[in-house]
Amino acid sequence: MSRIFWDTNIYVYLFEDYGEFSKQAAGLRSRMLIRGDQLMTSALTLGEILVKPMELGETEICAQYEQAITATSLLLPFDLNAAKAYAALRQDRTLRPPDAVQLACAAAAGCDLFVTNDRRLHAKTVPGIQFIASLAQAPL
Repeated sequence: MSRIFWDTNIYVYLFEDYGEFSKQAAGLRSRMLIRGDQLMTSALTLGEILVKPMELGETEICAQYEQAITATSLLLPFDLNAAKAYAALRQDRTLRPPDAVQLACAAAAGCDLFVTNDRRLHAKTVPGIQFIASLAQAPL
């Protein structure tokens, strides 16, 4: 069993129609379920996912997204350990604060794999995360 962190964009692909990306996200989730992998994300992901439907007043969609994420994923907090990891990560000024929060939460939880389609993150080495990969390159 691996501990796999999904960045916000992977959930967006799963919930909305993004063509090939959506198929890849669903396929990755299926492989994870077969393997018994643990899906993780941060509370920031839920906040980011809810922005657009909240903006549009789509409370039912908000409830569906919240239920789907909390029922299938371990929602990681931005706690003391994540804050320390964040401080170390932010020394790299090429990392945007939200990306550093995501990486810090994953690192503090000791994730095996961080999946994101944010190309800026693929080359990063983060203590506490074994691998950072794109959706298409996720080694599962």
